[in-house]
Amino acid sequence: MSGGIMAKVRRFLTDTLAELNKCTWPNKSELFESTVLVIVVIVILSSFVAGVDQASMWFIKLITGTL
Repeated sequence: MSGGIMAKVRRFLTDTLAELNKCTWPNKSELFESTVLVIVVIVILSSFVAGVDQASMWFIKLITGTL
């Protein structure tokens, strides 16, 4: 029974390695550009969320009369 499991594990690992060899991996400059793009998008989105949060807080204080 364990021979069947080991054969399946071996087959899985062989197939996984075959698929990984088909992949195209980014070079150093492509990786750097992608990383910079992700960081810029995170900064923009976090700034937007912070702005919406501040505006919502101001609006709620205005409505409740605590402004």
